[in-house]
Amino acid sequence: MILTVTPNTALDVTYTVDRLVPDEVHRVADVRRRAGGKGVNVARVLHALGADTRAIALAGGAAGRSAAQELAASGVPAELVPIAGETRLTTTVLSAADRSVTLFNEPGPEITAGEWAALAAAVARHRPEVLVLSGSLPPGAPPDGYARLAASGVPTVLDTSGEALLAGLAGKPAVVKPNARELVEVTGIHDVETAAGELRGAGAGAVVVSLGPEGMLAVTASGTWHAAPAAVLSGNSTGAGDAAVAGIALGIRHGEDWPRLLGRAVALSGAAVLGPLAGDVDLPHYHREHDRVAVRARQS
Repeated sequence: MILTVTPNTALDVTYTVDRLVPDEVHRVADVRRRAGGKGVNVARVLHALGADTRAIALAGGAAGRSAAQELAASGVPAELVPIAGETRLTTTVLSAADRSVTLFNEPGPEITAGEWAALAAAVARHRPEVLVLSGSLPPGAPPDGYARLAASGVPTVLDTSGEALLAGLAGKPAVVKPNARELVEVTGIHDVETAAGELRGAGAGAVVVSLGPEGMLAVTASGTWHAAPAAVLSGNSTGAGDAAVAGIALGIRHGEDWPRLLGRAVALSGAAVLGPLAGDVDLPHYHREHDRVAVRARQS
């Protein structure tokens, strides 16, 4: 089983407009609301693939209840740990004319030490084959919270940024998955391979870097590989990184080698761009593209 953890859960609200224009009033053509947060999205993708998964997340208030109801209706196995604060909203505006995507992410409610302990206890009750720790830490969470969860001995994929990423390295996660911008922010190094090597030296077993339309780079103990999609896709990219994490976690569970695992992650990332909402994947695209992703070893 793959267990995902989302400390900073969200109720995702997606608006579709004809065109996003500053200082103008917009008529919204379509509104969709669903449970979100990076780990929830990962579990949603895994569930769509038929994988054994469960999402654990913090949730509270009216938005938290809405998220819980939507998850139950979707069939994604989940355990929502209650908090006193109101679950945050994340708002995405999709512009139909130019297919641009604009996000507004709230910081999330402040949680207590007891609420964090309840989350950690919920995680400890399970014996997963792979653990996924995703997203930002909410205000009030211990700075080393991810490191504590990752130190369980279960192969862990850590997908976060900033101080949470740096502190999480102490837990020695099997994989960390920043994008190129996040990698520069935490290392100050602009060369991707060199920066990834810094994170490996600080505790990460491997580093998988999202490069947007150029694919992904994996820097590992057994080598460095670059995977590129067969074609550049346009659509909603907000869940692409989460779909890639689902692919990484599934590859670890299956014991795949790095070229196969990285190809899966890139194919799922592209399938998410074609999905209407974060957490959705175009399964025919994924199955068609999985073996078409070009994966090449980099010489050290």
